[in-house]
Amino acid sequence: MKPARLIILAVAVVAAGLAGLLAMQMAGSGGVVTQVRSVVEKEPTVNILVSSANLSVGARLDDQSVHWMAWPQGGVVPGLITEADKPDAVKDLQGAVVRLPIFEGEPIRPEKIADSSSRILSSLLPAGKRAVATEISVATGAGGFILPNDRVDVIMVRKGAEADKLITETVLSNVRVLAIDQQIQEKDDGSKSVVGTTATLELTPDQTKVLAVAQQMADRLSLALRSVADAQEQDTSAADYLLSGDNGSAIIQVIKSGAIVTDASAAPKAE
Repeated sequence: MKPARLIILAVAVVAAGLAGLLAMQMAGSGGVVTQVRSVVEKEPTVNILVSSANLSVGARLDDQSVHWMAWPQGGVVPGLITEADKPDAVKDLQGAVVRLPIFEGEPIRPEKIADSSSRILSSLLPAGKRAVATEISVATGAGGFILPNDRVDVIMVRKGAEADKLITETVLSNVRVLAIDQQIQEKDDGSKSVVGTTATLELTPDQTKVLAVAQQMADRLSLALRSVADAQEQDTSAADYLLSGDNGSAIIQVIKSGAIVTDASAAPKAE
């Protein structure tokens, strides 16, 4: 037998002997090998109502647009519609109008939808708000880049006391655009501009009065597009000085020689 094979055989015999000796020592000492298994506990879930597709403003819900989805119980917050609380929600919400965009997989919240009996535009109005239309053009509507749900300032241009001078005033600040003409959302083809002749604005009752007076006084009303970051700012800024009378009611204002006066008796007399 070759020396190399003898060496390999000797090494194997020694290794086997050491392994046997080690096994005998472990058996004699009563050693126990313990296997540790990690157990992952599954968090309890509840079924909540979510959107089955992207739902645009004005869309109506049906049994194809919503479904129940398992949701971690610890992640359920007030306002979510759960199957335990409203098992017939899918049926009850048939025909409900979407007030704000809802994305696929997003939980359905009551504040984003309106009752099925509501008309489209009236369902988009929050409580206490009014929808008022004003004429616009490409020149007065930011070149057609104002879209529904944008925020704008309403700027009035009128003649000053001197015939050759014009006065500009911001009569409404940071108000929401509900619609351009009869369009209440961006077009499906992804167009980012709308050339319309009428903009419908979401206003408070006092802002409605201000706009009505401004429409009569102005040579032109323009809409100034605001940043989307301004959406959280207050929208109550209005040119209240355009209104006069008790309890904030509007009265007719007389304009003579380019000057605005409160009543006819205060107007300058014609010479």
